[in-house]
Amino acid sequence: MKKISILGSTGSIGTSALELVDMHPELFQVAAIAAGSSEQLLYEQCRKYKPSVVALHNPESAERLSALLPDITVFSGTEGLTEVSCFPDADIVISAISGAAGLVPTYHALLKGKPVALANKEVLVMAGDLIMNLVREGRGTLIPVDSEHSALQQCLNGSSREEVQKLILTASGGPFLDYSIEDLRQVTVRKALNHPTWDMGPKITVDSATLMNKGLEVIEASHLFQMAADDIDVIIHPQSIVHSIVEFRDGTMLAQMGITDMKVPLLHALTFPERIKSRLPRLDLKNLPGIEFRAPDMERFPCLSLAYKALEDGGTYPAVLNAANELAVESFLSGTLAFTDIPRVIESVMQKTDRKNADSLETVLLADQKARQTALSVMTRISS
Repeated sequence: MKKISILGSTGSIGTSALELVDMHPELFQVAAIAAGSSEQLLYEQCRKYKPSVVALHNPESAERLSALLPDITVFSGTEGLTEVSCFPDADIVISAISGAAGLVPTYHALLKGKPVALANKEVLVMAGDLIMNLVREGRGTLIPVDSEHSALQQCLNGSSREEVQKLILTASGGPFLDYSIEDLRQVTVRKALNHPTWDMGPKITVDSATLMNKGLEVIEASHLFQMAADDIDVIIHPQSIVHSIVEFRDGTMLAQMGITDMKVPLLHALTFPERIKSRLPRLDLKNLPGIEFRAPDMERFPCLSLAYKALEDGGTYPAVLNAANELAVESFLSGTLAFTDIPRVIESVMQKTDRKNADSLETVLLADQKARQTALSVMTRISS
């Protein structure tokens, strides 16, 4: 029986993880769960799964939840999320809480030597060198949950770095793949949240529409697999059947395929290095649609090129990129920023920010904070 701590239990990844617990109660047990502010859903999850420890990032919500759950310890804030990620009885931590809030609890889980199933992109984007140094020191292990990185891990399967020519991340292209620049200026929130192949949370769905999601994944892949930016490509694959490809130096390519359901890479991460018999649906090869690939258009979707630049410049620039993107997407979702203004905000914040060496968690968090302040100033100017 594997005991699980879940950071972000009320989000799309977290609820998928709990569905896997329901499918395989003989294999998994919920030890601790945490969420941002979804108080009611977290309460319902507590009643069903009876975790020992719970946390809500919002202190007021945590106080109300504590009154409703006298038999469960309820924490709040970043410290509360860290209590969940470091819960001693947990055998594995699923890091799926959205945004920069996931960095500190994931960092401390690794310090404690925990295996971490990583579904939070921002952890490696913001502090990839710090996180991977912990892994290399044997302080903890990282198992990718993102479908693309899970696919790469499976395709590499122990191959040496010298054997690998290129990593190729596939991207659906989002709902606006064939939109002109003029069309993109008219994009609404409702249209942006209507993803053609994946069911995800609002923030990551918008990131998919701007291709920033793929840019963040390029940065992640660079850290996870120790590959330079020039050795990581992105290719548009609207059907989302092939999840990533590894090209080897002898010209061989290995691709991983599967259904568009995050429970598949989640199950792989939870049972790694073993594979169990899954009750999930299978890919029906006989009835697949035509598969196509095409190059991304970085002129219409400049967020991807901004992510490559942040990776190449290094230091705190990826953290700056992420912070500016988080605030810009939040502003778009609230209706105060246009879709095409998202990359404008990010580029302006990066231009106004000096690069620092990302040599400590404190430096990364300070860069994140300052970038958010700059982004607020930039967005005020753009929207006025």
